[in-house]
Parts: sequence; C-alpha cells; structure tokens
Amino acid sequence: MRFVGIDPSTKTGFVAMDQGGIVLKAKELKGLGSVDPKRIVTLTDEIMAHVLPGDVICIEGVPFDTQRAAQAGWIHGSIRNALFRRNLSYYEAAPNAVKKFVNVTGWVGEVGHKKRLVGKDKKLAVMKAVEEHFGFVHASDNVVDAYILAEIAKSIWWSGNISNAKPNYQHEVIDAILNPVTKPKKKKKVAKV
Repeated sequence: MRFVGIDPSTKTGFVAMDQGGIVLKAKELKGLGSVDPKRIVTLTDEIMAHVLPGDVICIEGVPFDTQRAAQAGWIHGSIRNALFRRNLSYYEAAPNAVKKFVNVTGWVGEVGHKKRLVGKDKKLAVMKAVEEHFGFVHASDNVVDAYILAEIAKSIWWSGNISNAKPNYQHEVIDAILNPVTKPKKKKKVAKV
C-alpha cells in the first residue's frame, strides 16, 4: 500500500510514501518541451508511469485564482482522465485545505496588524510548516505540496484507526474531503405578470 500526493501544474509535484510514512518517491515532473498539447500529454504519461494499482491518491483541486485558468484546467483534467481510464480513484483536496493541513492560513501577525502572505512568502511558510510537522524538506514547493497531499491520503486511509492523534485543523481537512458540503441550488426567480 502506498499513499500518493499529486500537485498538478506545469511543474507537477509527485510523492509516494509507504504505510510507515517513508518517502519512496519525491519528484517534480514537467513533461517534454514547452508547447502544449505535447507537454501536457507527456506530463500526464509521466505521472501515470509512477502511479500503481492500489495506491491511495490525493490530488490538489483546481485553484480558482490562477492567472492561467485554462491551462490549469487542462492539466487537472488530463490527469483525472488518465486516473479514470486506469480505474484509479482519488481524493481531492482544495488548495486552501492543503495549506490548512499544516496550519498555514496565509496570514501572519497579530490581530489588527495581520499581513497577507502571497507568492514566495506563502510557499516558504508552507515549506517551513511541513518541515516542522513532518520533518520533510525538498527544494521544490510543488513536491512539498505533493507531500502534504500524500499525508492527507495516509490520514484518510488511517482515519478509522488513529484519528484522535491528529490536530483539530487536520481533522477538519479530512472531514471536509470525506463529507463535502454541497451548496443548495439557487431558486430561479419567476417574473410576476
């Protein structure tokens, strides 16, 4: 049994760990070239070459605030289609849930004087939190995010056995993945005559 984290992007983070939390594979995957669709197709093939039947997989959800929304959607969709074709199921964690799992909110400072973390500062905060929580260090923030996703997959799998050993914010992430809240549909307004 392996736990796999996939952080989809043009530089996709991939981590596979065993049941004891030993990292078996941690790498950044890029595909071939810089022109799509070749890059995305070969990136997807590269990811699928590392995934095995029986893996418990957690993949990061599509970010809503990306400047390259079409490309992000293409990459995410390509990976999910490939997993589906191989009959491999996966859990999906929202980008903010990935950060929350290591207690990074995106803000620093005291109440009334908080500063929003953006860009490199946010990535560094996540990398530091992962090192503090799990002792994992990697030069690529994409691989670090994939590591968090693998930890989430492991926590979901073990949730019936050792769930009380986790901090509350990690319980909240796991619960949100396993029991998503669906928003009620808005009622259509009927024009009065």
